[in-house]
Amino acid sequence: MPVWVQAGAWGLLAGGALVLGAAIAWFLTVPRAVVAAVMAFGAGVLISALAFDLVDEAEAAAGLGPTLTGFVGGAVLYVVANLALARRGARHRKRSELQPSEDEHTGSGTAIAVGALLDGVPESVVLGLSLLGGGGVGVPVLAAIFLSNLPEGLSSAAGMKRAGRSARYVFGTWGGIALASGLAGALGCLVLQDASVAWVAGITAVAAGAILAMVADTMIPEAFERTHLYVGLIATLGFALAFALERG
Repeated sequence: MPVWVQAGAWGLLAGGALVLGAAIAWFLTVPRAVVAAVMAFGAGVLISALAFDLVDEAEAAAGLGPTLTGFVGGAVLYVVANLALARRGARHRKRSELQPSEDEHTGSGTAIAVGALLDGVPESVVLGLSLLGGGGVGVPVLAAIFLSNLPEGLSSAAGMKRAGRSARYVFGTWGGIALASGLAGALGCLVLQDASVAWVAGITAVAAGAILAMVADTMIPEAFERTHLYVGLIATLGFALAFALERG
C-alpha cells in the first residue's frame, strides 16, 4: 500500500474520534466534568507528543534555528486565523457551553466548522509526515491526536446541540472534518515524500507550533472551567502516558 494512502487512512482514523465523540454527546448525557477531565488528559498527551516526538525530531533533522522559526511561525499563523474566526462566532467552538446559535450570531455555524478544520489539519499533516521515515506511523502522536479529538468532538457537539443546531449539521460537520483530516494526511505525505529532510522537519515544526497554540487557546480553558485545580494533575497523567509510550 502506498505510503500516502496509509497516511490518509491514519488521518481518517484520528479524525474519526471527532465523530465518535460527537455521537456520544448527541445520544448520551455525559457529565461536563468528565468531558473536561478527558480534555485535560488529551492536552497533556498532546504536549508530550509535541515535545518528544515532533519538535525534538525536527530539531535533530533541521537544527535549532529553523525549528524554532517554524514552531513560532505555526503558532502565529494559528492565532491569526483563530482571531479572525472568533470574530465570526467560533470563539467557543470546543466548549460544551457558550456556543452561539445562528440567530445569535449569523454565520457562526460556518465559522465553527472552519475553526474545527483549522484545529484538525495540522494534526493530520503531522501524522502523514511521521510515515515518511519508513518506520510506520508514530504511535505516541496517533494516540495523542485520537485522545484529544474524542473529547473535542464530545464537548463541541454538546455545545452545538445546546445552541439548537441540527443532527445533520453536527454530524455533517464532524464527518466532513474527519474526511478532511484523512485528505490532509494523504496530501501532506504525497506532496512532501520527495522533499528534503530539512523541509519535512520545518513543516513538522510549523504544525507543532499550531497544535500547541490550539491546546493553550481552546483545550486547556475548557478543561479548567470544569476541573479547576485538578486540571494540572490530569494533564500530567496524560503527559506521563504519552512519554511512556514514546520511550516504551
